[in-house]
This record gives sequence, structure tokens and C-alpha cells, in this order.
Amino acid sequence: MLNYNTQLKKLVLPEYGRNIQQMVDHCLTIEDREERTRCAYSIINTMGNLFPMLRDVEDFKHKLWDHLAIMADFRLDIDYPYEVIRPENLNTRPEKVEYTSSPIRYRHYGKSVELMIAKAAVMEPGEERDALISLIAHHMKKMMLAVNKDGVDDAKIFKDLCEYSHGAIRLDAETCHLHEFKEAPSPASGKKKKKK
Repeated sequence: MLNYNTQLKKLVLPEYGRNIQQMVDHCLTIEDREERTRCAYSIINTMGNLFPMLRDVEDFKHKLWDHLAIMADFRLDIDYPYEVIRPENLNTRPEKVEYTSSPIRYRHYGKSVELMIAKAAVMEPGEERDALISLIAHHMKKMMLAVNKDGVDDAKIFKDLCEYSHGAIRLDAETCHLHEFKEAPSPASGKKKKKK
């Protein structure tokens, strides 16, 4: 009767295949420590031959020795040339990343726009401040168009800019005009039919 892979023992690292796992299992049964170590080196060379493109990668041999220890269920008693991974370090979870969740008044503009407006609001009046405010207003209009495809009134952008800066930045819709942005046409889908 045939033995199917689904009936055999599950592989710990299936990328190496069942033959390498059988070699590791055989290595565990060798009683002489020197012979077992020679066998482990042979297994490492065979594992390296499976992935020749990774030989130039830094720490490739170290990873192979880690994989050998994992495949042997950390029971292989040999002199490892590297410090191999410990079983307790195998399933460690990373520390939780704390996210800063400060409130955003208008989410479609994003936090970066709020920070840029705050920076521009405290700048000394001049050419640099005016250029920054113009860039921010144009960017706000683009961001608004992303959520409102019908169009955006410049007065709405100026009102939001004034509100964000607590009145420090005031632009007049009569004297200041923002660029008219249009949505780029979507590329034609499908292939052109050949003429017969």
C-alpha cells in the first residue's frame, strides 16, 4: 500500500522537503558525537545546495544551522559553529506598538496638513510663509477633491485654513485663486481589436 504525504509526519520546515527531514531524523539516531557532527555538516551542505542563490547572503550559514536545530526539535547534541536559536525564542511576540491617536478635525486633510498649518501660522510674515501657505492651500484642495469629485469651492478651503490656524491665516477668495484640478481620465481597458 502506498503512503501518501497526508498520512506521514508533518514537516516542520516544508521548504527543505521530506528527504532532508529524514536525514535529520537519521542524524538524531547516531550515537557517536563526532559522527553525528559530521552528519550535521553534510546535512547543512545539502540544505545550502537547495538554495544556491542565497549563498552570498550574509548569515546564510547561520540560518541553516538554526533551521537544522528547529528540524531536529532542538534535540541534536553536536558542537554548533554558531549560537543557534533557542526554543523559547522561536515563538516570541513583538512588543505592542502604541499609536498616538490625537483627534483630527477634518480627516480628509490628514494630520500632516494640520501640522503644516500650525507651523505656517507661527512663521514670520514674508515670502517664505506666503509660499508655504499657497502650497498648503493647493494641497488641501487636492485632498478635498479626493472625497468630493463634484468640485471644491476655493472659499471652503480658505475657511478651513482659517479655522485650522485659529484665524492666523486668512486668504480672500476675491484676490487669491487656487488651481483648477481635474481628475485624470482612466486608461482604456481591453485590447484593441485587430482589423481583418
